[in-house]
Amino acid sequence: MAHNIAIICITKNGINISKRIQEKIPSASIYVQSKHKDSTDGIIWFEKSTKNVIEEAFKEYDSIICIFSLGAVIRLISNLLVDKKTDPAVIVIDDKANFVISALSGHLGGANALSKSIADILNSTAVITTAADVNETIAVDLLGNNFDWRIENFDNVTTVSAHMVNEQKIGVYQDAGETKWWDKELPKNVSIIENIDELKKDNFKAGLIISDRIITDPLLIKKSVIYRPKSLVVGLGFHWDTTEKDIEDGIRKVLKENGLSFLSIRNLATIYRGKSPPSLGSFSDKYGIPLEYIDKEKLDKVTVPNPSDVVKKYEGTSSVSEASSILSSGGELVVKKQKFPPNLTVAVGRVNYIREGN
Repeated sequence: MAHNIAIICITKNGINISKRIQEKIPSASIYVQSKHKDSTDGIIWFEKSTKNVIEEAFKEYDSIICIFSLGAVIRLISNLLVDKKTDPAVIVIDDKANFVISALSGHLGGANALSKSIADILNSTAVITTAADVNETIAVDLLGNNFDWRIENFDNVTTVSAHMVNEQKIGVYQDAGETKWWDKELPKNVSIIENIDELKKDNFKAGLIISDRIITDPLLIKKSVIYRPKSLVVGLGFHWDTTEKDIEDGIRKVLKENGLSFLSIRNLATIYRGKSPPSLGSFSDKYGIPLEYIDKEKLDKVTVPNPSDVVKKYEGTSSVSEASSILSSGGELVVKKQKFPPNLTVAVGRVNYIREGN
């Protein structure tokens, strides 16, 4: 459920409905026109226009709940819309709380899920109109969202979604990432395939590709949505003078040369030294990639293809980059250590989600 919610109402009934929601979602902020002001705590009373309040809420909140007519909401937000990837969820509730309507950003913004939750709180009827939900089929723009998968080619989502809800044949190819992305029987028009080239056949109108490998075939790119699971762990060996640019250039070069996607990096891993160069943390922060530090004693127990006596002498373990990527991923080493003299080594491991039961 969205954690940053604004509830905007303009009637006394709206205030009561807002309070019922806030009882279950204490973090929600309630905005009410000041003409209704009383001694109630926990309410932000506003004198400016409702239009201005909604404009500000659009910038500040993940979700906006409006307790007034749907038509009024549409007019108030029409000039604020940007796209489905950035617009907040907008939910509309009538003045008697009969219906909770998912009005905007139903999937990516979470309006559908929040509407259902609010409807449960109010004992109301949730109104969901997105085709994937109505037809109980795969929501292409949400697949793997709970695993933090990234969609590489979002421009294809609308077209592939249309094929999905129109029950045209769609193939799913997966070679990396969590496998439990659908918890019921697959829709009858969706097939799991073992060979990615099958997607190029005319009988498949579209494809869903779940992979950490770079896709270069123009036809596959054109007819598929490509999902990037968080399946790669980049192990790093470095010196104190290794710069952020050194790190980024090295990682990108290794991934590119081995046909792997930067978007699929789950985390970085390296030796624990008590402290690290600022460049490592700044790179991690820049891309929101977690950083795991591992004790040298644990690293030294890992069997690697390229142990080094020199590294053992200075670090207390015969491997840093390869051992880190293997240990952190819990899977297999897919790229042996690549050296970038004088101050960086890079290796890549792949998480075995099947073995982990995911």
